[in-house]
Amino acid sequence: MPWVLDEIIQAEVDRLKRLRAMVDDMPPTNVTLVGDSVLDRYVHGWANRLNATAPVPAVKVTSTEEFAGAAAHVARGLASLGMNPHLFTIIGGDEAGQILASNLKQEGIDTNGIRVVANRQTIVKTRIYGARESIVDQNQLLLQIDDEPQDEMPAAVSQRLTVAALASLSDADVLVLSDYNKGAVTDVGAQQLISAANGNGIPTICDPKLTGLNRTEGATCVLFEIRGLELTRRRLGLETSSETARNLIEKYHWEALIVLGGANGLWLYTVDEEHHIPCLMDEARQIIGLHDAAAVAMAAALSQGATLHDAATLAHAACETILRAEEGQEVLDRRTLSASLDERAWQMQVSDR
Repeated sequence: MPWVLDEIIQAEVDRLKRLRAMVDDMPPTNVTLVGDSVLDRYVHGWANRLNATAPVPAVKVTSTEEFAGAAAHVARGLASLGMNPHLFTIIGGDEAGQILASNLKQEGIDTNGIRVVANRQTIVKTRIYGARESIVDQNQLLLQIDDEPQDEMPAAVSQRLTVAALASLSDADVLVLSDYNKGAVTDVGAQQLISAANGNGIPTICDPKLTGLNRTEGATCVLFEIRGLELTRRRLGLETSSETARNLIEKYHWEALIVLGGANGLWLYTVDEEHHIPCLMDEARQIIGLHDAAAVAMAAALSQGATLHDAATLAHAACETILRAEEGQEVLDRRTLSASLDERAWQMQVSDR
C-alpha cells in the first residue's frame, strides 16, 4: 500500500517544517538550568613520532582552545537559539573558573547564578587531538585528561545553589538538570526543583548519570545514551530495550525517555508508545556534546508547548548538527538547527520518489 508510506512521510515532512518555523520564531523564553560545569580544553597538534621512552605519540602543539562545557555548554546552546538561560552552577576560585565565567560573559550569558568556591578546583577536561603532518587531515582524539576535585562538594554550597534556582522558577518556562554527579545537583535539591516545577506546570528535562536516576523522579523527560539503556537492561535482567524503557518510566514516574543512539538515530519511549527516528547521515564525525544538544532542543520545544514527539524530532535534528561538526565546535544556533531540519525534510522527500 504505497499511499500509506506517502502519508507517513508527508506527516514527518510537515512536522519538520512546523519545527523549522518554531525555531525561526523562537521567543526569548526563560530556562532555569542547574548543573555541573567544566572547562573544556582542546589541544591540537602534529603527532609525527612516538615518544622515545614509551609507545605513545609525541604531540607538537599547534593550537589550544577553551570553552565553557557541560551545564555551561547547555547554557550556550540555549542562548544561541535566542532563549534566556539562568545558569545555576558551581566553579572554583581558580584561573580555570575565571576563564569559564569570562567565556560565558563574552557570549552574553547571565553569570549571576554561578557560585564560586574560593579554595575549590574547577573541573577541566583536556582532549588532545593529533594527526600526521601533511598526510592525514582528520584529527584523532589521542588522550583525554580529567582534572577535578577529589573531595565532595560542600553540602551547604549545593543547598544555596538549589535555593537560588528555586526562586528563579517563578519566571521559568522550562527546567533543565544537567547532572554530571559532581555536586551541583543533589538528591534533595533535585526533588525540590522537580516538585516545584511540576507544581507550576513547568516541564523538566534531566540529563543524569546512570548512578543518579534517583535525582530524576517525576521529570517530564530523561536523556539516556543507547549504551546506558543496554547496561540498565542487563542489570535489570530484562529482554528488550522497550521493556527496559517502560520499566524505568514507571519506576521513576517520567513522561518520556529519550535514548540517543548517535549514528543509529534517536528513540522516544513513553508508557504507551515507541518512536525511532533514524539518522539519515552517511557518516558521523564526532559525538562530543550530543547530550547537551538534545537537552537544548528538548527545552526549546517543550517551552513552546510542543508534543513529546515534536520535541524528540527537534532533539534528533540537533544531534545531527553535532555529528556533522568538527571537534570542539558543538554549540547550536538557529542557522545550523534550521539547516539540519531542512536537510532532513529534503532527504525524506527524495527517498520517497
